[in-house]
Amino acid sequence: MRFSLIYEAQTTDASRAGDRRVFDEIVEQAVLAEQMGFDVIWCVEHTALTNYAHMSAPETVLAFLAGKTSRIGLGHGVVCLPPAMNHPVKVAERIATLDLLSHGRVHFGVGKGGTQQEAGTFGYDLSTLHPQIDEAMYLIPKIMVQDEIEHDGEYIKIPRRPIHPKPYQDPHPPMYMACTNTDTLTRAGQRGMGALVLGFGGPEDVAKKNEVYRTAWATRKAEDQVGFRPNQHLAALCPTIVLKDGQQARKIGIKGQRYFMESLGHWYGAGPKPDPSQWSDDITSHDAAGKDVIKTQFASEKVTMDFSDPQMMLLNPNHAYGTVEDCIGYVQRLIDSGADEILFICQMGTVPQWAQLETLRNIGEHVIPHFRKLAQRAA
Repeated sequence: MRFSLIYEAQTTDASRAGDRRVFDEIVEQAVLAEQMGFDVIWCVEHTALTNYAHMSAPETVLAFLAGKTSRIGLGHGVVCLPPAMNHPVKVAERIATLDLLSHGRVHFGVGKGGTQQEAGTFGYDLSTLHPQIDEAMYLIPKIMVQDEIEHDGEYIKIPRRPIHPKPYQDPHPPMYMACTNTDTLTRAGQRGMGALVLGFGGPEDVAKKNEVYRTAWATRKAEDQVGFRPNQHLAALCPTIVLKDGQQARKIGIKGQRYFMESLGHWYGAGPKPDPSQWSDDITSHDAAGKDVIKTQFASEKVTMDFSDPQMMLLNPNHAYGTVEDCIGYVQRLIDSGADEILFICQMGTVPQWAQLETLRNIGEHVIPHFRKLAQRAA
């Protein structure tokens, strides 16, 4: 079981000062995360999604963090593979170089990006990208392994060339796919890759995704394998704010989640950009029936969180917002649902840095040791 952090570089302030602040805060958190026993720092890759994600150059962020740390894993969650955005040769070179400099700490996820806003930046129609992504996905590990590469594909053509360097890990870092729906979960399992489940659906949704993924893995064929290192692994998102004051943690967490979902929904055409300055103390939205909800769409995954039931707020069944005990209970539910890795996310728009740092300390001092002890007893 791994316990990790994932970052979007999400910010309520899209100015230069806002960018400086959010990246400085991520570095501070990453250094603390290594001290607190976290396993991996994951960074997404998005382009042209103002406020939602300013993490457009994860390879640079991860290289900087590699020099600031000595043990924690460095995860691309994920590299977007449209060739004009990230050519396969450059991806293989960057992954191998980072793996060498970090002495084998890289985790390598791949995907296509989630919105037409991003695809269009590089001249693509999002709906046509799947075959191009597949071609690049199969090609990159070959570049990292073979002495020379020559490729004459439908979308990518490379004359015979030696590509250097080769990665520290042999044959290459473990590979993952971003999985937002049943089709991508099935492909990840069939291709022998880890699955990064980056939705807000909760333990029941994770359990369904886990069943799809494990079934596809069990029936996979050797000829469908991507790369040369099968990696059966399901990582699940865990939105988290953990404070001594559980009610304060819930309030901060739900507000941050609202900002996260509404800013994402904006880029999927689901509404205007969020404006927290206009929010009242009632930090949820309202549906047609007057219920308090947070509602958005992530790729094909539609999510509605209903906070109108006082018991839901009191028991906090949906995410790890609350005390250490709340967090432990929710994480256990994710583990029971089949997760091999918990992707804690606390860097959500409106969440202040002090609350994120306290969350990391509480997870590192209490939550991770709790599960490490359980694992030792089981062993």
